[in-house]
Amino acid sequence: MLLYIDPGTGSMLFTILIGVIGASIFSLRMFFIKFRFRLGGGSAKTDMNKIPVVIFSDNKRYWSIFEPICRELDERGIDTVYMTMSDDDKALESKFEHVKAEFIGKESRAFMKLNFLNASIVLSTTPGLEVYQWKKSKLADFYVHIPHAASEITLYRMFGIDYYDAVLLSGEYQAEDVRALEKLRELPEKELVKVGIPYMDEMAKRLQKEGSAERKDEKRTVLLAPSWGKSAILSVYGGKILDVLLNTGYNVIVRPHPQSFTSEKEMLDKLMAEYPESDRLQWNKDTDNFNVLSRSDILISDFSGVIFDFTLVYDKPVIYTDPDFDLSPYDAWWLDKPLWTASALPRIGQRLTDENMGDLKNVIDACLEDPKYAEGRRQVKAETWEHFGEGAVRTADYIEQKLNELTTKEEEK
Repeated sequence: MLLYIDPGTGSMLFTILIGVIGASIFSLRMFFIKFRFRLGGGSAKTDMNKIPVVIFSDNKRYWSIFEPICRELDERGIDTVYMTMSDDDKALESKFEHVKAEFIGKESRAFMKLNFLNASIVLSTTPGLEVYQWKKSKLADFYVHIPHAASEITLYRMFGIDYYDAVLLSGEYQAEDVRALEKLRELPEKELVKVGIPYMDEMAKRLQKEGSAERKDEKRTVLLAPSWGKSAILSVYGGKILDVLLNTGYNVIVRPHPQSFTSEKEMLDKLMAEYPESDRLQWNKDTDNFNVLSRSDILISDFSGVIFDFTLVYDKPVIYTDPDFDLSPYDAWWLDKPLWTASALPRIGQRLTDENMGDLKNVIDACLEDPKYAEGRRQVKAETWEHFGEGAVRTADYIEQKLNELTTKEEEK
């Protein structure tokens, strides 16, 4: 009879194993450090081989978040190791002098390496530190989190950022939410620094440099860019929304979420066969979404993060769905207040419902022509994108200042 271990028990056992191995390695390392210290007459350094800055990315799609930060760190001569769990990460092709990228394996292999890091600062956009397999290394001094979207910091799975030492933010409402969670959970206060949004700054610079993408005609272009899953637009409405969009007379671009081509392949294949490309309809699969965003007049989406990229960078309206979103697994559930996103969305566009679906052309026209949505975008941008254009510089400023602080403390010891 084969012994079966369920996933939850397996994860727990893995965590225990990591803890035992980690404690053993740490104890041995400390023993040898003390031994060398005594042999050397008290001159050995405990920070031997310590990496100044480690950046950890659990997926290649986050290179856009970190690239401008890496560029700034490199220009300052701050030695940094970029650790990625994707063997095809573009970071591995980067040519920085002081930032070296390396593939550290996937899942357990990667976390094993991370859990024994000898580093001064660890910067990551990955939530769940100390909650899942990723544990704080006893030889790493300071952990910093940077979000990967311009919205709530509380829409991570529960306890997502609780054990970071610092969080880099872009809006005051995010800082208020973090402090509220710390108070509820009786956690020590983290360092909260509003730096802006480095990856959005890069998008804005590119738009200013290259301008909007060329359009094939003067007709309005509607971009349908849903997320994936049972609550996403294509799963909920299927071909119905495509029929309505084509009946508007506008050009339509459909850009499914990349995960849909894997997890919802049968559904997508069926829709693409029923609605083939034409002079009015295009299915977009570009890796880089810059061109498709810049040549679209309005975006229709659901809970995809592209909503804020589109409306804040390109200064254009959106139409959004309001899925049945269960907050219970997320940090936001703990806070007795509505989501900031719930107040932001009505200011930047209109909600798509079963009732107004048949009148979608007029909804599109209203979003494009009513000046209140332009004013709403200005308000939302001010609330969630502080320090416009300064994100990478301010992030590097903070890391450099913190690195100097930690180095000074180590020298004083």
